[in-house]
Amino acid sequence: MTLAEERRALVVLLGVIYLMIAGFGLVIPLLPFFAKAFHADAGEVTLMFSAFSLGQFIGEPFWGKLSDRIGRRPVLIGTIAMVGVSYAALAFAPSIWAAFAIRFLNGIFAGNISTLQGALADITPPERRAQRMGIMGAAFSAGFTTGPAIGGLLAQPAKGALGFQLPLLVAAGFAFASALAVVLFVRESRPERPAHFSPVRTARLREGFGHPVISRVVMISFIVVVGFAGIEATYGLWTQTRFGWGPRQIGLAFMVIGVLGAVCQGWLCGRLARTYGEARTLTGGLVMMGLGIAIQGLSPNWMVAILGFAFVCIGQSICFPNVSALISRAAPPDRQGEMLGLNMSGMALARIGGPIMAGQLFALIQPGAPFAFSAVLILPALWFAWSVIQRTPRLA
Repeated sequence: MTLAEERRALVVLLGVIYLMIAGFGLVIPLLPFFAKAFHADAGEVTLMFSAFSLGQFIGEPFWGKLSDRIGRRPVLIGTIAMVGVSYAALAFAPSIWAAFAIRFLNGIFAGNISTLQGALADITPPERRAQRMGIMGAAFSAGFTTGPAIGGLLAQPAKGALGFQLPLLVAAGFAFASALAVVLFVRESRPERPAHFSPVRTARLREGFGHPVISRVVMISFIVVVGFAGIEATYGLWTQTRFGWGPRQIGLAFMVIGVLGAVCQGWLCGRLARTYGEARTLTGGLVMMGLGIAIQGLSPNWMVAILGFAFVCIGQSICFPNVSALISRAAPPDRQGEMLGLNMSGMALARIGGPIMAGQLFALIQPGAPFAFSAVLILPALWFAWSVIQRTPRLA
């Protein structure tokens, strides 16, 4: 692939990611209020997030493996189109239980992030993957910037569940536009897979969890996401309780933070990785996340809470792209989708339990308890990150 072709492929993939994540970001801040329109309590609100993550946990390794076998392009077309269908179905959900089922199916088809990461890794030299994963993260942040703002402006919670139909249909439109972009512009990027190579699933799992770098990076992702997913699931309830916020305020907050995340991932992440290495940059991101979570949990007003939110955003922006970069550099070329899928599957598993636990902490202890729990979890993640530094002298 020539440099010009590589750049065109990168631009197209980033556009696909932006459209898909804009739809996803549009829905996330609205879910607590959408669930409450069905008179859901805090536990049921967080189950909306867990249902999606359970589906994603099932979908991620399957789509990653399938994309390694038949190609990235057909997997992306099918999964993104079905994400659009599930958003449209959610707009007309007749009950909270139907909404749970639709969110589960939505998660299965949205479990294609590792396929997107694999497509990006396919067209990127190993030494530039941290930078490219940062640019991919910037496209994610740009989508989260646009989506929540649109969702907050379009939602009309006073109308109950009907007040969320328009933003959900807009999210479906973003997904369909993203699928169409893949059909029209994305070329297959998967490297040729050796015909004789077909290890059984248990062997693949042993390989991933037995690898000195991949295993520890996967553990970092799992630990951090357990805490962060709990905060994400209860954030709307927490801001409503503490500051009286609704969908519009949360959407605007996500928009501002999304701009910051896009700048950090598109500009800062690659520079830090080139200067300090992926492992050390990952560690610095974890420190920033821990500091931001603590500030949010202890914030006396919404302005301090937004400051903490910004620290978390910066930490994530320089942390998770380096997680993907470390895995992609450690994995064999024909196993990119599979190893990245292992990580995404672990993150999805964390997103199943994290919201459920946070919902109980929120209801039984106090609204700020999920922040304290998440901040404590940063400590073992830092220990694993230091261990990665010790085991990747050439990459760190």
